[in-house]
Amino acid sequence: MHSLKPLVTRFASSFWALQISGWTGYFLLNFSAMMAEGKPFHFVWYSLGGAASGLAVTSVLRLGYRHVWNLPAPRMMLSAAGMLLLALIVDTKFYTESLFRICDDCRPENVLGYIWYFASRLYVLLSWSGLYFGIKFSRQLREQKEAALKAQAMAHEAQLKMLRYQLNPHFLFNTLNAISTLVLDRRNDTANGMVGSLSAFLRYSLDSDPVQRVTLAQEIDATNLYLGIEQLRFGERLRVRMDIDDDARDALVPSLVLQPLVENAIKYAVSKREEGGSIEIEAKRCGADLRIVMRDDGPGCSNFDKRSNGHGVGLANTRERLSVLYGAQQRFELINRAPHGVEIRIELPFQAAAKDPTQ
Repeated sequence: MHSLKPLVTRFASSFWALQISGWTGYFLLNFSAMMAEGKPFHFVWYSLGGAASGLAVTSVLRLGYRHVWNLPAPRMMLSAAGMLLLALIVDTKFYTESLFRICDDCRPENVLGYIWYFASRLYVLLSWSGLYFGIKFSRQLREQKEAALKAQAMAHEAQLKMLRYQLNPHFLFNTLNAISTLVLDRRNDTANGMVGSLSAFLRYSLDSDPVQRVTLAQEIDATNLYLGIEQLRFGERLRVRMDIDDDARDALVPSLVLQPLVENAIKYAVSKREEGGSIEIEAKRCGADLRIVMRDDGPGCSNFDKRSNGHGVGLANTRERLSVLYGAQQRFELINRAPHGVEIRIELPFQAAAKDPTQ
């Protein structure tokens, strides 16, 4: 409730600013028209009375409109019309009486004259009501749009976190099992190095915000940590080659965008083959885009969905994350290589990280 107070105060102050300036303008326009017609200066009281009456009546009318604002549309319109009619009667009575007090000749000789005064005030109050409801509806639409955008942003953030924080438990199981084997074989130095690499990789994966982006250089370092752990498991069966252009290293990319792709390649192109397999990662800037290509020499891919692991961390999740973050500005392609293997191509808008002025 406290957070609404500044909003309510701002709306109220803007209403009174418009209300006072609007009726002041009405007074000046009416008075200048009287002077242009050659009326005596004391007609200023007539102009002032009409503006004061309008200011008072519409200020009260506003309270009534606010009271019926949340009613169903038919009831709101009917109630508002009744309030407008009542306000019009009061305003016209005050308006004409203030005029007749200073101008006996202004009193109509028949009912048509009174109808003209009534119609002229109806036009003024109807215009004020239309402006009031127009501004009110405009503000409501803007608030709804802002709320929808905020909800959409929160939903996207939640979706990104869900997609990013699903680290494959098989990786942890296999790594811990490998560490246990190294300890049993008394290869304590290797086991200790593997624990350090696992700790550094987990710290990176859990500390980085999935909504924020990191440099490609940071992402490559994290991927090397992951590959270092897997290389201790597979030894010479896992062969890695990287070709990262210098001007691409400062490009901003989603955190852990490469790890699921590498994990998927190891699962299908390395672990299931006795001879193992190779993984190649290339990155370069192509004009306004960053292009990342990852290849393996495995058996290829006959079905996209089957290449995604059962826990949702894989190709499908990476494609979904990129779609949420970049929309139509990104491209994600999976292509079977000849004679065998898979190539994944990612294109993102190139945006370099801001340089640290202290460096």
